[in-house]
Amino acid sequence: MIKKSLMSLCITGALALGGAVQADNEHGQGGDSACKSASLPSFTALTNALKSVVALGGGNPNGGFGLNMWASVVDRSGVVCNVTRSGQPGEQWPGSRVISAQKANTANAFSLPGLALSTANLYKAVQPGGSLFGLQESNPVDVNVAYKGPAAKWGTGEDPMRGGRIGGVNVFGGGLALYDKNGVLVGALGVSGDSSCADHAIAWRLRHALNLDNIPGGVVGGTDNLTYDSTNGFSQALCGADPNEAAIAANLPIAYPVGPAP
Repeated sequence: MIKKSLMSLCITGALALGGAVQADNEHGQGGDSACKSASLPSFTALTNALKSVVALGGGNPNGGFGLNMWASVVDRSGVVCNVTRSGQPGEQWPGSRVISAQKANTANAFSLPGLALSTANLYKAVQPGGSLFGLQESNPVDVNVAYKGPAAKWGTGEDPMRGGRIGGVNVFGGGLALYDKNGVLVGALGVSGDSSCADHAIAWRLRHALNLDNIPGGVVGGTDNLTYDSTNGFSQALCGADPNEAAIAANLPIAYPVGPAP
């Protein structure tokens, strides 16, 4: 009788643990992390939105080379909540997985409740002689988080980066802070896998699709958009991958305006 009770208790505990693990795989996990917050997208929501925005075969509104992408989300404490991809294994640059998480970390690390800064906004300031020269050497990537676990799980609901603080500072397009419908800064998004100019456009459209672009203001026309205007201290260089890059970037806040969804 005692053995049966113990067995029943073990089975019940295992089922409960299994349910918790499934929830963690969907929403993210890790210590004091806020990854399970309803404000941050689940793995499924992030994946579906990324695939819709990349929309390979449906034209190329993002510019760049029209490649498959990686996307990562971190919470406000810098914990990686989810990592996903738009294509099948091997169909996106392997090195861009960590870069996407690094971009998310950067946008989160250098945005505030009253000021959103994208990774593209940092490009000019970190060049030699710039006011933030050397910033890219701070907060290095934690390689133990970046490269642990089997590669077969990269970009899945069990990506080994999840639950760890990736660190890293990236200074070109593709990283944007996330502000919920109430304007609360809840973390950041990083996208990588194409030219940095296309990365920014995809990140912008992805954030808009997730309704997490209620930003308080920024350094480019009151937003955290990318600008190629070299007179602006927060500009980025053209990538040269698409002749429409400048027009695409300028149109982003018009076609996909920041602020609460109507």
